Amino acid sequence: MKEIILVKDGEIVLKGLNRRAFEDILKKNVKHSLYPIGKFEVTSAQSTIYVKPLDDDADLDEACDRISRIFGIAAFSRAVVCDEKTLESVMKTAPYYLEDVLKNAKTFKVEAKRSDKKFPYKSPDICREAGGAILEKFPHLKVDVHNPEVTVYVEIRDFGAYIHADPIKGAGGIPVGTGGNAAILISGGIDSPVAAYMMAKRGIRLTAIHFASPPYTSMRAEEKVVRLLQKVAKYSGTMTMYTVPFTKIQEKIKSDCPEELFTIIMRRLMMEISERIAKQNDCAALITGESLGQVASQTIGALQCTDEATDMVVFRPLIGMDKQEIIDISYKIDTYETSIEPYEDCCTVFTPKHPRTKPVLKYVKEAQEKADFNELVEVALENLKTTYIKPDND
Repeated sequence: MKEIILVKDGEIVLKGLNRRAFEDILKKNVKHSLYPIGKFEVTSAQSTIYVKPLDDDADLDEACDRISRIFGIAAFSRAVVCDEKTLESVMKTAPYYLEDVLKNAKTFKVEAKRSDKKFPYKSPDICREAGGAILEKFPHLKVDVHNPEVTVYVEIRDFGAYIHADPIKGAGGIPVGTGGNAAILISGGIDSPVAAYMMAKRGIRLTAIHFASPPYTSMRAEEKVVRLLQKVAKYSGTMTMYTVPFTKIQEKIKSDCPEELFTIIMRRLMMEISERIAKQNDCAALITGESLGQVASQTIGALQCTDEATDMVVFRPLIGMDKQEIIDISYKIDTYETSIEPYEDCCTVFTPKHPRTKPVLKYVKEAQEKADFNELVEVALENLKTTYIKPDND
């Protein structure tokens, strides 16, 4: 039996005259994701993307797993292609293709969709005849049109007749690459990988910026961030990570700035450096994992002082979420266990005992200007480390 994957668009259907452009990017993303596991033909028609394996040894299980993480897809189905587009072929194929699920079920129903109006049988006829063929092979089954254990779907389309079980929910969102480019300030914690995932879901193509402070932070801390991004990349696609050497800047903050302003000045300098990197990479916005009130540097006043350091838009997708909501998403995307590994990032170095929760911008800027970080910022930008991030299943 020849199998195919039928992909249903998500939000794309609402894009009006721009729908074709969104769908073309989605098809490109599907091809790119499946490229490492075999040859697939990816085409679209009748609001459906057809993913057809061209190799007999193509791994459809792995293909479905990858497709489940591609943004822009509402649902997808692994389906069998009937030998002929005839009612007889449907009746012959349905009981055998879905044998494993039907033999263990008690109730079922058949749903038919006839996109090809030239097909000589209407949907109720297809349901009746296919259902009869299934009952003949599995006489223990009963028909339940309201709450069946198994629904058998028959789709009569222009290119053939397809049979599948319940569709699998997709990742939703819109295709990565349709929302522009942005840079995520990534640490080794729980929040920022989730923020990266959420903005990728809105079509953003990511560039990652990580701040490292050796010897206060270890090489393992940086490797941890790489592994986190590799998990995010399963959803977002490949990205580039820039590691900023931040040790000298943090030591100067400690020696030359008021202790209660350590964190806010550090965050401002991170924004300034990130803006420079982002603009060099054609990014139009910065992304952070901040959540309002979670820590002292994430109060309204502190965020205002932080934002003043950059002219770029700053996206904070977690801003209204509590910690448990963020953790739940981190479990979903498989970053939680990596995030809680005990390797500190630079945000936990030189943390003040009593950080200012309502900083006054005037005094923050005066302290920063007095310390004069310009030369150290330039040195840091000249010594960036670049890492190419691919999904950890490639």
